[in-house]
Amino acid sequence: MPESRKPRLYPVAEPDIGEREASYVMDAVRSGWVSSLGSYIDLFERKFAAYCGAQYGISTCNGTAALHLALAALGVGPGDEVIVPTLTFVATANAVLYAGAAVVFADVEPETWCIDPAAVECALTPRTRAVIPVHLYGHPADLDRIMPLAVARGVPVIEDAAEAHGALYKGRRVGGIADVGVFSFYGNKVITTGEGGMLVTNRQELAERARFLHGHAMTPERRYWHPELGFNYRMTNLQAALGVAQLERIDELLARKRVLMQWYRELLADCEGVMLNPCAPWAESCYWLVSALLPPGVRRDTVAAELRREGVDTRPLFYPLHTLPYLKRRGDSQPDGGAFPVAEGIARRGLSLPSGTRLKRDDVEQIAAAFKRALARAHDASGAA
Repeated sequence: MPESRKPRLYPVAEPDIGEREASYVMDAVRSGWVSSLGSYIDLFERKFAAYCGAQYGISTCNGTAALHLALAALGVGPGDEVIVPTLTFVATANAVLYAGAAVVFADVEPETWCIDPAAVECALTPRTRAVIPVHLYGHPADLDRIMPLAVARGVPVIEDAAEAHGALYKGRRVGGIADVGVFSFYGNKVITTGEGGMLVTNRQELAERARFLHGHAMTPERRYWHPELGFNYRMTNLQAALGVAQLERIDELLARKRVLMQWYRELLADCEGVMLNPCAPWAESCYWLVSALLPPGVRRDTVAAELRREGVDTRPLFYPLHTLPYLKRRGDSQPDGGAFPVAEGIARRGLSLPSGTRLKRDDVEQIAAAFKRALARAHDASGAA
């Protein structure tokens, strides 16, 4: 009897790396500049900042470091509060804790899945030192409703654009709109450097402060003189070489993301009660991941298990941060009442599907068919229960 074949596994994400990337990385290797000095670092910083509509870019070893660096450069520390959405990756809150500040959570909007400006307004206090809107899953937060609230109180706004490379907010690329923007170049992002991150800003004094801190706070005019505590948050020239090549292909990669989203919308249009990534009329998402909200009452984990059996990998949407044990214990993280119904509902129903830019139409057709079968079986299981 012939040996049965396992179905192909479709991962949620995978990097799209080609010959150009390999050529640039090998050029960096041959140059001998493989650590945190080298021509590709300056090139990547300048080109990526310009791409975002910002004057300055400071590369970092990862996106979390970029976020912490932004907070440190802004002087956020113990006794301060920072407002973040509860529906985001844990790094957003962790960076605030690294700075010694208190995390204050806000609920999100059902229309965008991003931080609710009304919740931001309720969360502002005299201790608020920063607001961090997250462009969740590639969709921009509504900055025009958030920034005036912060500006009126002299509070800086940090765009967490870790998942939103190339996304547009009212025709402008995210990251360069608020006081500072931060990005991640982890392997599953739209463009990658393996690990890596970037801080972009139009504020010269903020850029200079961030660059000083990210290299052990060593003074540029006096080598090995460190007047204060700094960080080793630098990117390597090898990573930057990969980043330059990826940035040169970003329009191509974003176009593939848009086509992929279009295929999913078309193929899953007849799935009653299923809602795919939002897209407000004033925004253009980069569709970092294709994510679906399942019909109420359908168990997300059951659908995920059924898909896994058919070779389709998935990820749940992020758990709301206020539900994580170490954050739940922090009394300063809860607004009055501690209720975040929108974030909790989205997280409970949300599932991300394979979103790699190398997927073909027939791949998405197979994934969509498997999704429908899994949804039907989950419906049946819910009815039986």
